[in-house]
Amino acid sequence: MKEQIDILIKLQKIETEIGSIKSVFSQFSAKTDMQEARLAEFGQILEAEAAMADQLKKDYRSCEVNVRDNVSMIEKKEETLRTIKTNQEYQALLKEIEGLKKKNSQIEDEMLAYLSRIEESEKNIAAKKDELSNLKLQLSKEKEEAAKEAEAGKRKLAELEFERNAVAHAADMNLLKRFMMVKDLKGGIGIVPVISAVCQGCNMNIPPQMYNDLHRCDSVKICPHCQRIIYWGKPEEVDSEK
Repeated sequence: MKEQIDILIKLQKIETEIGSIKSVFSQFSAKTDMQEARLAEFGQILEAEAAMADQLKKDYRSCEVNVRDNVSMIEKKEETLRTIKTNQEYQALLKEIEGLKKKNSQIEDEMLAYLSRIEESEKNIAAKKDELSNLKLQLSKEKEEAAKEAEAGKRKLAELEFERNAVAHAADMNLLKRFMMVKDLKGGIGIVPVISAVCQGCNMNIPPQMYNDLHRCDSVKICPHCQRIIYWGKPEEVDSEK
């Protein structure tokens, strides 16, 4: 039975290492997703800034049209002034001209404000484009490094899976099924040592008689608390796992 327990212990070490590599793969995937989301968010911010700049330019051009229209009306009304013969009509038209000039002055003030905002927006866009370019470069390098690590991980994973199959082939079929079932149910850990009567899987004390029986290793023992396969362990096993 000790030989079978040793096989399961070795199998557990392999399974743990496989789990670690797969966890790293999962982290790579999560990090890539996060990076893509970050790029997309940055792109949306840039698009919003560009849309605002476009709207400011449209508003500025609209002001230009209004100013030109008002100037045209002013010129026509000034021409009309020369033909007016009554003072009342003259003063009324003069008031209209002054109103148009005042309106143009207000519009020109708005145009100056638009120009200032357009300039600021274009500076922000240029800065964000540089930032986005740097971010893409940084993420590209990180992806390249992650791809290299992933490739090395895949090779190691293939080696471990080959080794796992070879080790599992030597295990008792029923015991192996029990181990795999418990491993899947208990977070990837199917067999653990018991040290000083404490199960290292759930940190619970096992019955004294069971602890004594473990030392003989003449049958498979199951922790009554966590249902993992247990074996007699030495204190240094805890130290080596820290």
